[in-house]
Amino acid sequence: MPRSEFGRELAVSAAPSQAWATLIDVPVLVSWISVLEQAEELAHLERYSAVLLDRLGPFKLRADLAITLSDVRTEEHVTVHAEGEDRQVGSRLVVDATLDLAPSGDGGTAVRVAGVYEVSGKVAAMGGGTINKKAEKIIGEFFANAEKALGAT
Repeated sequence: MPRSEFGRELAVSAAPSQAWATLIDVPVLVSWISVLEQAEELAHLERYSAVLLDRLGPFKLRADLAITLSDVRTEEHVTVHAEGEDRQVGSRLVVDATLDLAPSGDGGTAVRVAGVYEVSGKVAAMGGGTINKKAEKIIGEFFANAEKALGAT
């Protein structure tokens, strides 16, 4: 069962309040990632949903994701838990991540994202290397779009 950690830091020119407003807008974040669609806010800063649509090898995945936010400290920190299952393919995805923001000396913000993801079921048979490559692509999309939206320094 592929389970991998990820983490990345980005320095942006946006002030912490602007970075926070953008980075907690789940529908916007979902639009940044090509395999996610149909984001919906169910309870502000608490519960959201989205749909993961992707192809991995011979598998065409469609998983409804339940996304929950916790440990919310405005303009500083949030913990994210997302999980979903594709029953037709018999696979499950779980992501646990944290987002931390810290003011930088130039009025901008240091954005840190760290977490772990786990894939189980038939898709896991594709092997960790294939899944990790796909995950790196998704993480890269997120940070490239964050950089565009928030202004890299």
